[in-house]
Amino acid sequence: MNFDKKPSIIFAGTPEFAETILLALIEAEFPILAVYTRQDKPAGRGQKLLASPVKQAALAHLIPVIQPKTLRDPTAQAELAAFQADLMIVAAYGLILPQAVLDLPRLGCINVHGSLLPRWRGAAPIQRAVLTGDSETGITIMQMDAGLDTGDMLHKHVCPILDEDTSGSLHDKLASIGAIALLDALEKLQQGNLVAEKQDEAQATYAHKLEKDEAKIDWYSSAETIGRQVRAFNPWPIAHTTLDDKILRIWQTVVLTETTHALPGTILHVDKKGLDIATGHGILRILMMQLPNQKVLSVADILNGHPTLLNNNKALV
Repeated sequence: MNFDKKPSIIFAGTPEFAETILLALIEAEFPILAVYTRQDKPAGRGQKLLASPVKQAALAHLIPVIQPKTLRDPTAQAELAAFQADLMIVAAYGLILPQAVLDLPRLGCINVHGSLLPRWRGAAPIQRAVLTGDSETGITIMQMDAGLDTGDMLHKHVCPILDEDTSGSLHDKLASIGAIALLDALEKLQQGNLVAEKQDEAQATYAHKLEKDEAKIDWYSSAETIGRQVRAFNPWPIAHTTLDDKILRIWQTVVLTETTHALPGTILHVDKKGLDIATGHGILRILMMQLPNQKVLSVADILNGHPTLLNNNKALV
């Protein structure tokens, strides 16, 4: 189908990932009738209500903001239907869209998803890709259905995962790529060139929500596995270990080529270059870490303030 003008849009999203995509739509001058986002949440020491990044961006551009507790409520559905939007675009919204909502926009609902579907459906696709050691990920623009990221694929952009990528850095890359991929898909939609492709269920994997206990380091794992764990859980919940009953949060590491027969967790060597730890296979060098109630620092800076803390032959557990 061809459009003489850009389709009218309802946008639904909540965090920074979605904000990047919303701002791209605004800059491209798509008519955004309203923005849906999660309800404000208490944050900080004072537990004051904090508006989501998407809400803040929408209000700054004078776009109506709607924050229903659920979209299963008939009143909320009627409010959405009244906009008579051509299309609903969803990016990391955080609420389930029931079939009644999916059917409201004339062209349905499309989702900007942070993986190359059908790989990594679900809540944590970016982190699971890093943790598993995938060489690439990307963005899939998907026609939404009632399943969990099971709808037809409309457009994809590939993004390589570099050895130094954390979930945080990859998130930022994919947010930018997601904006580009969405605008490309909308252009194809206007031209009538958007072709839907079914997902191969045999290739589907599920990206479970992150749990804090996953971030506990097991030094009997390989250096490569632990290094991926450190990158996958940065910026949350941060990989951690224990030394002298102190929790150390590990922010950056590098896998060394040397090997060792020392007991996993043993501190092999420490200097300004880093802290070398024996693992179940190989040696991992810690570059950046965080002591309890302190800032993230390089090992060199920690040595300056705590010269005896990281002695050789101590063990991390």
